[in-house]
Amino acid sequence: MCVTYEPLDTLKPIGSDIWIVDGPAISFYKLPFSTRMTIVRLQNGSVWVHSPIRLTEELAQTIEALGPVVALIAPNWIHYAYVNEWKERFPEALIYAAPGVEARAKKHGLDIKVDVHLGQGAETAWRGEIAQMIVEGSKVHREAVFFHEASKTLILTDLIENFEPHKLPFFMRWVVRFVGLAAPNGKMPPDMRATFRGNESLLRNAVLRMINWRPHRIVVAHGKIIDLDAVAHLRRAFASVLD
Repeated sequence: MCVTYEPLDTLKPIGSDIWIVDGPAISFYKLPFSTRMTIVRLQNGSVWVHSPIRLTEELAQTIEALGPVVALIAPNWIHYAYVNEWKERFPEALIYAAPGVEARAKKHGLDIKVDVHLGQGAETAWRGEIAQMIVEGSKVHREAVFFHEASKTLILTDLIENFEPHKLPFFMRWVVRFVGLAAPNGKMPPDMRATFRGNESLLRNAVLRMINWRPHRIVVAHGKIIDLDAVAHLRRAFASVLD
C-alpha cells in the first residue's frame, strides 16, 4: 500500500508545457491524502504554479530551469499550506487566491498576503491560455477552476476526488467506495455536495461550463488523474445536478 504517486517531487509531463508534480501525503482529519500540483509554462516563458506542494531544493531548481515563476495559485480554502514557502523562494511571484483562503489560513495561524483575489474571468497574466472561473453556490467551498486550452486539461482540486482503493489504508478503502470517491468513478465528496443544497443551479451552470470546454483530461488533487473520456466523467460525476 502506498498512498502517494511516486516518483515524488518530479515533473511529469501531461501535455505540451504542462506538468503535474506529486508530493508526499498529508494528514487531513487524521486521514492520509496524497498531494499534487500542476505547473504550466506560459507562452512568454513564465511559470504558473497551481496548488503548490512541499518545496524541496531539487524541485525548486527544476522549476527555476523552466522559467521565472510569476503565479502561485491557492485554488480553494484548504489548499494554501505551502504558498508562503514558495513565495519566499520566488519573491517576484504573485499569490492568487480563491475566496476564503485568507480567512481560513488566518484561523489556522498562517498569514498569507494575497496579491490578487481570483474571480470569474482569467487574470491578465494568463488570459488567452488558461480559462478560469469560481464555482459558486456552496456555503463553504468556493473553488477556482482552470482550463489549460492548449492541452485541453481541466484543473480541479477537490470538486472531484478519485481515490484508488488499493493505494489506501484498509480502513479508508470501504469509505471511499461507500461514498462514491473510488476510481475510476470518483466524484464530489458528499459532505461538500451538501454545502451546495439550495444552490444547485449555480453548481450546474459551472459544470456545464466545464463540459463546454471539452477537456481531454482532468487533473485532481487527490487520487488518479482522469485521462480518458473526461467529458463523460464530468457528466457522470455531477449527474445529480445535471438531470
